[in-house]
Amino acid sequence: MSLLSCTTTAQLIVSPSRSQFFDTQSVSLSCEDEGPGWTLRRNTSRQTRAQCGRQWGKMKGSTCRISVLVPLDSGVYWCESSEGQTRTSISLSVTGGPLVLHSPVLPVMEGQEVSLHCQTHPPSNRSADFYKDGVFVGAGPAGHMTIPQVSLAHQGVYRCDITGVGQSPPSWMSVSGQRSPVCF
Repeated sequence: MSLLSCTTTAQLIVSPSRSQFFDTQSVSLSCEDEGPGWTLRRNTSRQTRAQCGRQWGKMKGSTCRISVLVPLDSGVYWCESSEGQTRTSISLSVTGGPLVLHSPVLPVMEGQEVSLHCQTHPPSNRSADFYKDGVFVGAGPAGHMTIPQVSLAHQGVYRCDITGVGQSPPSWMSVSGQRSPVCF
């Protein structure tokens, strides 16, 4: 009889849960796991492997908060252990433009329902056109589009357009199969 030993992995939690933000908005990030020693780092156009609380953001407990986002906060964020192991890297985009696309920031599971929302600044209820990998995939009344059951074919780069307003930055949506524990 063999015993499995499963490791815990730090999950990067983003609140609000999306990958695109308007400048001056705020975001909270945290590395959630069952063990100590995980820190939050980022790479931006100005910083490499910068740790929250030292070079950017403010730590409160296990949560890192950026109170006022600016476009220079755009970059890759991830959890890193004290031994240098990394988990769950995500890209955050901050724009001063007129549109952002609210899409899942973490990988979505096959079969889940996914909602995309094209938000204007200031907010409006205008219809939006949605594109995946540069190809039109549908129009959404009031800027919303729903994918009832996501499959691997839905993985790709999404953006939205609203006539007379502009287009959102591109956003990568990742789709994965059923999650299993990391065991050895």
